[in-house]
Amino acid sequence: MNMFKPVNAKNIDEYMSMLAIERRTAMKTLDRLIKDTVPSLKPWFTYNMLGYGEFDYTNYKKEQIKWPVVALASQKNYMSLYISALDHTKDKEDQYIAEKYADKLYKSGVKPNVGKSCIRFKKLDDLNLDVLKKVLQESEKQPGLV
Repeated sequence: MNMFKPVNAKNIDEYMSMLAIERRTAMKTLDRLIKDTVPSLKPWFTYNMLGYGEFDYTNYKKEQIKWPVVALASQKNYMSLYISALDHTKDKEDQYIAEKYADKLYKSGVKPNVGKSCIRFKKLDDLNLDVLKKVLQESEKQPGLV
């Protein structure tokens, strides 16, 4: 499953070096934040993005694959942080953790742009990093997709 724009990079360093300086700076800051916040989620380059941690997932082709718990990607007009994790609160339907925190993930005045597991943002300064750390910590404990 590769729904992401192909890149010529073969690893994280090559991927980062291909980015414009402003985007690279933001991505490296987030990379460090993820590594510091959830060190058990080991970084790897997968599906044209930076992945952290992994879990077994059955894709749309019914293939068993490894999928990142957290992933970071640079898109044409924004950056994306994918949080493949669910809140399994008792007596409630499973909810994507990114959606659970959608209204708190962004700083005041920034319109939330969250879809299921995807957090989209144009600038790192748009995000509330304290809330993002909480999202990362929850994702580490409850990886998965519906």
